[in-house]
Amino acid sequence: MDGEYETRPSAGNGGSSGTDSSDNGDALIQMRDIYKIFKTAAGDYEALRCISTEFYEGEFVGVVGRSGSGKSTLVNMLTGIDRPTSGEVLINGTRIHELSESKMAIWRGRNLGIVFQFYQLLPMLSLLENVMLPMDLAEVYEPQEREERAMQLLGLVDLEKEAHNMPGAVSGGQQQSAAIARALANDPPIIIADEPTGNLDSRSAELVFQIFEMLVEQGKTIVMVTHDNSLAQRASRTLLLSDGEVINETIAATLPLLSHSQMLTATKNQEPMQFQPGEMIIRQGENIDYFYMITRGHIEIILTGPGGSKVRVARLGPGQFFGEVELLRSGKSIAGIRAGQESTVEVIALNREVFKQLMYEAETQRESLIRVVHERLAENQAMKKTLKRSPLSRWRSKE
Repeated sequence: MDGEYETRPSAGNGGSSGTDSSDNGDALIQMRDIYKIFKTAAGDYEALRCISTEFYEGEFVGVVGRSGSGKSTLVNMLTGIDRPTSGEVLINGTRIHELSESKMAIWRGRNLGIVFQFYQLLPMLSLLENVMLPMDLAEVYEPQEREERAMQLLGLVDLEKEAHNMPGAVSGGQQQSAAIARALANDPPIIIADEPTGNLDSRSAELVFQIFEMLVEQGKTIVMVTHDNSLAQRASRTLLLSDGEVINETIAATLPLLSHSQMLTATKNQEPMQFQPGEMIIRQGENIDYFYMITRGHIEIILTGPGGSKVRVARLGPGQFFGEVELLRSGKSIAGIRAGQESTVEVIALNREVFKQLMYEAETQRESLIRVVHERLAENQAMKKTLKRSPLSRWRSKE
């Protein structure tokens, strides 16, 4: 009876995400109602629309989406390279969108490490000198400490033997590793990486990613823009953008065969719902008007047996779903659904009209869910046969 897709909790989706990351503590980074409008010869271009999302200490977030979806514009809001047309960007309590250019430079040097796609190493300086440069500019460490620290950081990325080489004398992967060491020079809590593996071969890209994983284990927060979905999926969570808006992560994980524009439609039409512990959500034999995706807590699937006795036959949790059987076969509920006893259940739901329109448009996704429907119907029938052969006392013992 379990759904096929698993998802990680989302920190936001450009609106109500249907999940709550407050369990992770206070957000390190908060983006509130961000709009970014560029003036062009053809008129105003809205690069970001109503972005509200959060990033937490120790997270590794992959920012993904097609070209033009707003990925780089979003991270430019975090680095202060660009400013929102409206909205707020707070990082560790600082409203960075309100800082002057001079204050922004000082703040950025001490709080952010930035890794670019094209390395941005100064060609006339050795790798060691490139890594020392941020310390010289920000005056974070004593002069006599800087070379030793830079060597330690180059050792961290396995480049101590290349320390005195110029960037042009080492490979692209080694240059990017040196750029990561430079980003760590002032021990910033946050690393922003914009397509850090975009110019690397697969082996070098894997090395860079492993370095990021090591840094997250040390408590760093990493926000990485990437076109490489295989790398993004290995991050602790992903932030998926489409047309300047954030797609709800639960929707993206539950209905992965929708197009990004269809996922965005689902995100805009989602309805967050809560159910108290033990509350009946659906009764067996009732009509169902929603497709439900669980974001927090657990639900129990209940069958009614001989004499009206009830038995729990399955349990679903975050990332799983229910309601598709009835909506796709136009029947009544094949089982009862109630909230688990231990905590409040939170779901996001798509109403019948929205769900059916999406399934009409997305044939591959519809066929995938139909396979789930057949599996669940078969399991339901098999369970009913088993329970009919079971003594009534056995039913009652499982209530």
